[in-house]
Amino acid sequence: MEEKNEATAGLRAESPEADVASAQGEDSPEADVMSAQGTESLGGDVTPAQGAKLPEAGAASAQGAESPKALVLCSGGVDSTTLLAMAVERYGAENVFALSISYGQKHAREIDSARAVAAHYGVQQRFLDLGVIFAESNCSLLAHSTEDVPAESYADQLAESDGATVSTYVPFRNGLFLSAAASEALSLGCCALYYGAHHDDWAGSAYPDCSQAFVDAMAAAIAEGTGGELRMEAPFVQWSKADIVREGLRLGVPYELTWSCYEGGERPCGVCATCIDRARAFEANGTVDPLLR
Repeated sequence: MEEKNEATAGLRAESPEADVASAQGEDSPEADVMSAQGTESLGGDVTPAQGAKLPEAGAASAQGAESPKALVLCSGGVDSTTLLAMAVERYGAENVFALSISYGQKHAREIDSARAVAAHYGVQQRFLDLGVIFAESNCSLLAHSTEDVPAESYADQLAESDGATVSTYVPFRNGLFLSAAASEALSLGCCALYYGAHHDDWAGSAYPDCSQAFVDAMAAAIAEGTGGELRMEAPFVQWSKADIVREGLRLGVPYELTWSCYEGGERPCGVCATCIDRARAFEANGTVDPLLR
């Protein structure tokens, strides 16, 4: 998607240690230019020195001209909520839209969380239901599925899958979401579309529609298909979830309003892959997930 050019340099998470994007991790095209959606990996001991800094949105081109606007795909989870906070910091709440999409999932907790997050930040929110498109899928995340959500990590699932995607992969869901979001964003007069894919989701091909290659391809398609009027950014594509939580803590993100668990209920199940990853991300930052307190 993002075979990045300078026009797509909108919302980036700057690297603390270097001013070049890492090649692999969501294939940097240039040594001295950050990949369209990518940012340098901040895994391990490397931390964002000042957090994920976003370039200034810039003043309107002329006095009284309309301010630039952005649309954020907002699921109500850790990643998209952190991204929403970054967009609000850059553009101002009055210029940010949140788009939340239902896809036939087993519970409404994440949509409820998306509503709470959008209300917290005071942004306009749009909703879309694409569940009918997945009516024939037996993905374990879907309400009509005959499969249970696996109670194990992504690494364990991949070790047993013989190279196949995990059972919680919804067929090309993110490609569909981004296409719909691009149409919505352009209709709303936005110049940027933000997507919270991160490195942990595509490492090992758990979710191929979160990979750097996917992000670059979709970014290129959106830029081409909108005549250059809309750019897509995925600033976390080289980040781990721990990196994202670190940035969110800096921004004061209300993680107590978010939801990541694949199961519904009053409390996270604690055993599905996304619960495991979420708990570890907070632990890596020396704190506890507020939903587990």
